[in-house]
Amino acid sequence: MKPKSKILIIAGSDSSGGAGIQADIKTVTALGSYAMTAITAVTSQNTTGVKSIVALDPKEILNQILFTSNDIKPDAIKIGMLHSTKVIKSVIKSLEIINIKKIILDPVMIAKGGAKLIDDKAINLLKTKLIKKVTLITPNIPEAEILTKTVIRNKEDMIYAANKLIEYGSKNVLIKGGHLKSKLVHDIFVNKSDIKIFNSQRYKTRNTHGTGCTLSSAITTLLSCGKPLKKSCELGIKYVNSAITTNPNYGKGHGPINHLNSMSINKKFR
Repeated sequence: MKPKSKILIIAGSDSSGGAGIQADIKTVTALGSYAMTAITAVTSQNTTGVKSIVALDPKEILNQILFTSNDIKPDAIKIGMLHSTKVIKSVIKSLEIINIKKIILDPVMIAKGGAKLIDDKAINLLKTKLIKKVTLITPNIPEAEILTKTVIRNKEDMIYAANKLIEYGSKNVLIKGGHLKSKLVHDIFVNKSDIKIFNSQRYKTRNTHGTGCTLSSAITTLLSCGKPLKKSCELGIKYVNSAITTNPNYGKGHGPINHLNSMSINKKFR
């Protein structure tokens, strides 16, 4: 099978393979596209938590992005873990140089086990500068609360927080609702002219490691193949739900999902 598009992933690695760059590569590949990477940090982690994080030099991150893109120009970019202001500035500079239109930002701030992965100055720069450069931002509820300094208890709070992110300069927002204690999972897509609530069944499982990385990579891949953004979100959510229900049940903590569950994607959306 020939790849349908080319995706550049800018994110940190996960030594256990369930999240980060590893999850991104698996997702992009399973959905029929070609994955390239710019690694921002190397983590030692497993399903029970994060042991250590080693940051890469911002210049080296910039080199990875530019040198790769100059040879194989990506159709879309997925951005994950950016842990410092210097890294975010490098990424912003690279985006201005390579000029790619389809960019999805997953603002990774807190690991599944609760470890904080980004400092406060970096959060502020992401909120004031980077979100204006991207097509879509995909925070979960704790991340949306940090970015908007609000408390989210229900769907109305999610919509309010999404609109705050629009005020900051986001073009489109998808707030993931998995952290709310509700019977259904509500993922809410918002832009200046539209609100769409995607309702999914909630599955009782501890195996949800890497769902955020996987969803943002799935949306990036679907968007790169010519699907509209809102439809890319809908299909990405379906892909993640299928990956959760078929999880391999690995590890002693928050186990990985099954990236090998696959969907057939046509180049053009019909």
